[in-house]
Amino acid sequence: MPLFQEIDLSTYTGGQIVAIEPGSVAAKIGLRAGDELLAINDSPVEDVIDVQFYAAEEALTLLVRRDDEMLTLEAKRNYNQPLGLEFAHPTFDTDIRRCNNLCEFCFVLQMAPRFRRTLYIKDDDYRYSFLFGHYVTLTNMNEHDWWRIENMHLSPLYVSVHVTDLEARRKYLRNKTAPDILEQIRWLGERGIEVHTQIVVTPEVNDGAWLERSIADLAELWPTVQSVSAVPVGLTKQHKYQMRTHTPEEAAATLDYIESLQQKYLAEFGVRFVYPTDEWYLVTNRLVPELDAYDGQELHENGLGMVRSFLDEWEEVKEEIGDWRLAHADQSPISNLQSLTLVTGALFAPTLRETAVQFQTLTGANVTVKEIKNERLGGTITVAGLLMGIDVLEQLKATELGDRVLLPRVMFDHPDRIALDDISPQDVANQLGKPVILADTMGDVWDALIGESQVVYQPGKPAEGSIPLKLIPPDELDNNQHFS
Repeated sequence: MPLFQEIDLSTYTGGQIVAIEPGSVAAKIGLRAGDELLAINDSPVEDVIDVQFYAAEEALTLLVRRDDEMLTLEAKRNYNQPLGLEFAHPTFDTDIRRCNNLCEFCFVLQMAPRFRRTLYIKDDDYRYSFLFGHYVTLTNMNEHDWWRIENMHLSPLYVSVHVTDLEARRKYLRNKTAPDILEQIRWLGERGIEVHTQIVVTPEVNDGAWLERSIADLAELWPTVQSVSAVPVGLTKQHKYQMRTHTPEEAAATLDYIESLQQKYLAEFGVRFVYPTDEWYLVTNRLVPELDAYDGQELHENGLGMVRSFLDEWEEVKEEIGDWRLAHADQSPISNLQSLTLVTGALFAPTLRETAVQFQTLTGANVTVKEIKNERLGGTITVAGLLMGIDVLEQLKATELGDRVLLPRVMFDHPDRIALDDISPQDVANQLGKPVILADTMGDVWDALIGESQVVYQPGKPAEGSIPLKLIPPDELDNNQHFS
């Protein structure tokens, strides 16, 4: 039987290769950037998961399309040796699986118009859950998907539960055919697949008794369910329904309840099991927990432990500053002393201000924290990662700036390093006439002060990949436009 004879090459889309690691298996057999990988050992590949799975054998036969030519390449590899391929997208058959729910709190449905097109795509792809820790609802799965999860052992998965009761969850997701999430998780557990879950808590919708029941239901599925992240709902000013955010009193009560459950589960499971995101602590002005309170769970992408990591890193930077000053005792003040402007969102601003005061005391530098209000999405959106470049520009232009401006790196968390409205750090530098540096930590601030930042966007240079700037006043945004 000829290899690959069952593949319909006229319609099949493989993986577009964009880079080859030098000296790798792929390089040795002559693969090139621009080739399209269609199949491995008689098995079509629809994403990087397939590539990892089917390329685990020591003897490989690869079917590749190069321009209009079909190539069959033989390869030998050692156990655990990767092929050395980089693909244009992690999924080949489609860019990403779309969501079939209409959650009233969905950020996509609350997005202001006229921004990056991809912001209006509702994604819900189990493959991105396995590969990158994205939370998915498991409402758009087919038999092939479940087969792959079982046979390729795609564990752990990250699942948005929100509420465990079937009818309540269907109402919350606005999906009358959503399957029973508890049955799905039990099925996964029977096959050794672990699950991290999240509940987006909405006042008077899935809090109170619903929240208590949901956490209890998920706890019964321990250890299949490894964690429950409790996330406060976020609503933009484009929100069209009747949901609301928590009052400070409600947030405090929810946090008290979750912390009481943590002690219960710590005694029962040896871990706290249910974890409130950092936002609960910041909005209630409470100290964030130590890192060991997260039991080694890697849940930073869901907003757990990020503030504590920032503060712990700052303690290390304090020592670094002290060591530097001892080594440069003959240089006083610091030779490259500058004034710095640190930019952040409203939620993190109090923490950053307190840290900046300490930094200024230790270094003698003039440090100003600039809190940016999210005019485009509304004042209830307070995290730095959702800041718009246009808001940053408008609000910084109206203030006196330091010698260098430090922007939150998370604001540009995109392959092209652009903000939600396609504004790049270079755009900001050009418009403000100031050098711009991206920062995650106080170590980045220290590097900026002593001139050791790896990347500095100097004003007057062309901005690659961004769009021409056109400032849209907030009151001109079409707040009634609906995207689905």
